[in-house]
Amino acid sequence: MSAAVIRPGATLGLLGGGQLGRMFALEARRLGYRVHALDPGHDCPAGQVADLEIRASYDDVYAAEMMARNVDVMTVEFENISAETLEAVAKICPMRPGASVLHTVQHRMREKRFLSDNGFPVTPFREINTAVDLKAAVADLGLPAILKTASFGYDGKGQQKLTPGIDLDAAFGALQGQQGILEAFAPFELEVSVVAARSATGETIAFEVAENDHVNHILDTTVLPARIPTDIAREARRMAEAIAVALGMVGVLCVEFFLLPGGKLLVNEVAPRPHNSGHATLDACVTSQFEQQVRAVCGLPLGDPALLRPAAMAQLLGDLWENGEPAWERLLAFPDVKLHLYGKVDPRRGRKMGHLTVMGDTPEAALQRVREARSALTA
Repeated sequence: MSAAVIRPGATLGLLGGGQLGRMFALEARRLGYRVHALDPGHDCPAGQVADLEIRASYDDVYAAEMMARNVDVMTVEFENISAETLEAVAKICPMRPGASVLHTVQHRMREKRFLSDNGFPVTPFREINTAVDLKAAVADLGLPAILKTASFGYDGKGQQKLTPGIDLDAAFGALQGQQGILEAFAPFELEVSVVAARSATGETIAFEVAENDHVNHILDTTVLPARIPTDIAREARRMAEAIAVALGMVGVLCVEFFLLPGGKLLVNEVAPRPHNSGHATLDACVTSQFEQQVRAVCGLPLGDPALLRPAAMAQLLGDLWENGEPAWERLLAFPDVKLHLYGKVDPRRGRKMGHLTVMGDTPEAALQRVREARSALTA
């Protein structure tokens, strides 16, 4: 596979202006690229550091087309962008990843079918369009099970855990007219993820496996490398790379896995973009996930994803602001802690405002240190 190289000095277009776009833009500018970011909001995190901030809706095809005419390649910060917008952009400039990739992974039923059809292990699932479908699926898969909306779900939104005795009609009603998917409950021991990159040239590389801990369905801490056996880590990385190839991905994706008792891996979800479980790569790897995204979409050789030292990341949510501005000076008294704030001015509860990264001699030491540092903010 060959592709024209988009060299430093060119202009990269970004659909999405949140924190992932901000970190992408910073890495792109460090490499000498210009960045234009499109986002519906004003003063968005990516817009603060981009060369041009375009305020428009993601379904504003005209705005996306005008942007595409002034950039050399377009990429995305998140997956829920309409196919009409993506296809319109692709007629003007390279769109990486392509509309077909995003069409697959932005809908849980399409994603699960793609994974299953291509031989990747997933928990059993059923499509839910009616209350009758739900009752039949529960009879088939049993309870507990997880009922999700097929579209527009993240950080636990649009998900319900169904347990014996639940009112299935009410559970179906909570879908609010959206198509659903019922997934058999996976009795996992650990949640892990792998960020992988695939270049416009077909080169594919995965980062170390990340070990993730969630609180209220939002990622709280990540440890690199995951504390799992070497053979399981190798298989997770192999699967992430294989999924990138099967999708025809160009860019960076994250594959989330459930690790079951006995060492079996199930693919939970695929995100066709950088992921918060990969944030530690900014400080702890030779090449970060965001630099890798730049390299991939520009057709450049991919960078070395090697982990320099064990590391841990802790998310900073808007909850930390509930009693006033966090005590940044106490945090920064930890000389080994790296602080990344996203430039968001409204610290709502549960909103991702930034993250911390710490490296240590062991994963356990890094995790303990990053938790201590975060606690100092509100001590």
